[in-house]
Amino acid sequence: MDDVTAGPLRIVIVDDDPLVRAGLAMILGGDPALQVIAEAVDGADGVETVAREKPDVVLMDIRMPVKDGLAATEEILATPDAPRVVLLTTFDADDMVLRGLRTGAAGYLLKDTPPQQIVDAVKAAASGTPVLSPRVAATLIATATAPERAREDEARARLADLTDREREVAQAVGRGMSNAEIAAELFMSIATVKAHVGRALSKLQLENRVQLALVVHDAGD
Repeated sequence: MDDVTAGPLRIVIVDDDPLVRAGLAMILGGDPALQVIAEAVDGADGVETVAREKPDVVLMDIRMPVKDGLAATEEILATPDAPRVVLLTTFDADDMVLRGLRTGAAGYLLKDTPPQQIVDAVKAAASGTPVLSPRVAATLIATATAPERAREDEARARLADLTDREREVAQAVGRGMSNAEIAAELFMSIATVKAHVGRALSKLQLENRVQLALVVHDAGD
């Protein structure tokens, strides 16, 4: 999804726990900039609901019956004009975090995230900014600092397809820098930074900056 519609951001909540759905709906409904337009009880229901309602952002649980949240996220993101998907779960194990982010999800939040941070994360995801709970970010960094040799070699080979400037920008993205920060450090305009990021994503066949950062970390850069 390139941009969001005018008016409140349209949200779909996908979770098999009715209490969690009710809690999230209450949290998000308290902000006039957000509108919960539908809820779904499992991944399969989520895919159908998203196709029907066409939301801006989906809050997706991972462990659900019928179809889990990761499979549902992959299916949703494979559709044209797909919404942003933020995974919201109780699991912060490193393999779960990596699997979740590699689906192309716009973020990964834990269910104990404070309410206002969930609201802020939905808004950030809608604007294209990746969102991670602090504990998830710590797990991701710990995993990335000691990549397996095969994954490191594969990531290095992929980054070799980038120009020197594109790789510098990708490395800066991997350090969590914003476009403005990258522009200042590398002495280029923000528009040029965005162009380099876009070309890197295209060459590496990635969906967003989170995935680009994962490749950079896997390469040990």
